[in-house]
Amino acid sequence: METWGILFPESLLRSHAVAVLAAFVAINTVLYVALAIAKCLPKIYVQDWIGRRKQRSETRSIHPDGPI
Repeated sequence: METWGILFPESLLRSHAVAVLAAFVAINTVLYVALAIAKCLPKIYVQDWIGRRKQRSETRSIHPDGPI
């Protein structure tokens, strides 16, 4: 009696096409998990990490004691 596995013969399950498909599914799953985790994290703004050279050194407000 020949062993068939669950649905397909073993020769089909060990073929190159099934290995490529399994690799694609694995990469796709990891990518979607990474996107889901990134969506749960707070947003990161690049401007917060870069120095602010365009900020004025003194206030031009009508309230001179206000924040710079």
